[in-house]
Amino acid sequence: MVMESAASVKFSIVIPTYNRASELRQTLASLAKLKASAPWEVIVVDNNSSDDTRQLVQQAVDTFPATLRYLFESNVGRSSALNTGIRAANGKIIATTDDDVRVESDWLDQAEQGLEQEKCDFVGGKVLPIWLGARPAWISNYGGRHWSVIALLDYGPKPVEFGNRYPPLGVNLAFRKHAFERAGLWDSKIGRKAGTLLGQEVREWGMRAREAGLRGMYVPGMVVHHVIPQDRLNKRYFRRWFYWHGVSRAMLYQQRKIDMLAPEETGLDFSKVPHILGVPRYMYRKLLRSAGGILGAKLAGKSGESFDHELWVWFFLGMFRQRWKDRHLTGPQSESSDVSELRT
Repeated sequence: MVMESAASVKFSIVIPTYNRASELRQTLASLAKLKASAPWEVIVVDNNSSDDTRQLVQQAVDTFPATLRYLFESNVGRSSALNTGIRAANGKIIATTDDDVRVESDWLDQAEQGLEQEKCDFVGGKVLPIWLGARPAWISNYGGRHWSVIALLDYGPKPVEFGNRYPPLGVNLAFRKHAFERAGLWDSKIGRKAGTLLGQEVREWGMRAREAGLRGMYVPGMVVHHVIPQDRLNKRYFRRWFYWHGVSRAMLYQQRKIDMLAPEETGLDFSKVPHILGVPRYMYRKLLRSAGGILGAKLAGKSGESFDHELWVWFFLGMFRQRWKDRHLTGPQSESSDVSELRT
């Protein structure tokens, strides 16, 4: 067991986990192979697991090549677990990932190099697949529009700035600690929770980060490999993801009045945009085009194109459901306390 003093730790890796002890074991084995140029620590945050997660981490402490810490967070949700780990982190650079990844041995050094070379406040990199089942032909093996559904990312061989068409993924991010002090922590209201596929917390944090004057970059040398289980490689999962994506985007709209189709590119004054049942009118036009696209593509024998149109309809249904639920709210939802806790 390696015990570093809190003052000497440069990197903190925060991993939220829920009932995936067998997968977490392999993730920790991958992290144990890191070749970092400075002291580092791993913080595993157990979000109410009922399996042997606690025992697994406690047993690994003695042989792990860096400081390995176990924390418990009872508030349900990935964001709450991440916030607990970030509060406890000793490192000047805080990396976040999931309990089902395999990292490259230079992952931390690539993160630090990216922060220095790009002169930015946070970085993210490639998230490449480890397929545990047969990949359907309609999912590309080399990027594409469906990769975000299964938390994969590859923006190519050159650095690009996050924002607009280049959102980051929470499974592979590293931050200077001051980024959370200036922009706050994750918003637990719109983050992933068991039983849902909510997921706009990274985008929402990115908006706050830009408002706080922070800058994030994609750096291609910072690579993790994400395990993609068989039960996500089917159209049912994609439909469900897009439905919850619509719910999440509507929750973000209630907070910020962004363009639900392209949040980072919002240029409309939504107080002047016509709404029907709480939904901007132009989104109904897109719904009609998508419904027509389903039929047209099917008649033309283009099943993949038809499915893409169908997924947008599922997005609309989730969005409409949440806007109907929020129809009596007149202002933005109040900011949760853990969002602002680390702000200076």
